[in-house]
Amino acid sequence: MRRLIIAITGASGVIYGVRALQLLRDVEDVETHAIVSPSALRTAADELDMSAEEIRGLGDKLYNYRDIGAAISSGSFRTAGMLVAPCSVKTLSGIANCYNDELIVRAADVCLKERRRVVLLLRETPLHAGHIALMDQATRNGAIIMPPVPAFYNKPITIDDMVNQTVGRALDLFDINLPFVKRWKEDETD
Repeated sequence: MRRLIIAITGASGVIYGVRALQLLRDVEDVETHAIVSPSALRTAADELDMSAEEIRGLGDKLYNYRDIGAAISSGSFRTAGMLVAPCSVKTLSGIANCYNDELIVRAADVCLKERRRVVLLLRETPLHAGHIALMDQATRNGAIIMPPVPAFYNKPITIDDMVNQTVGRALDLFDINLPFVKRWKEDETD
C-alpha cells in the first residue's frame, strides 16, 4: 500500500485537493493522509458546496494542521510523497525556507529531506520577484512546482474536465495513472 500525503491550503482552488482525495478513493493501492488548513476550510466555504466535515472526511487518515508530532512529521513514516493542492504563497514560503511551524510545511520538509516527491500546485498570479525566488528555492530543495494551468489539447468542456486533467497530471508525478487523463497526441498514428 502506497501512502500519499494530500495537503489543502487556503489558496483559491481548494477543488484541486478535494478532487485529488476524491479520485484517490478509487485507487486500491493508495492510502491518503490528509491535512486541511483552517484557511482551506475558509476558502472552501466560498468556493465549494461542501461542508468542512465532508472535506475532512475525504482522506483515509486526517491530521490536525497544528500537530507537528503526527506520524507524517517523521521520516521513519514511509510515504510516496506529498501533493499540496492548492499551494498558497505562505505555504510555498514555509517549504522554501524550511519554516516548520505547522504540519503541512513540516510534512513537506520531511518528504524533501527523505528525497520523496513533493508537488506544489501553486495558486498565485501575477508573480513578483519574491514569488519567483521562493519557487526557485523550493525547486532547489527538491520540490516540483506545478501551477494548475489548464491544458486545452484535451478539449475540455467543463471546469470539472480541466480540474480532473490537472489533478490527473499531478498524480502522474507519483506514478498514479488515472484512465481519464488525456495524453498529448496519444491516439495519433504516423
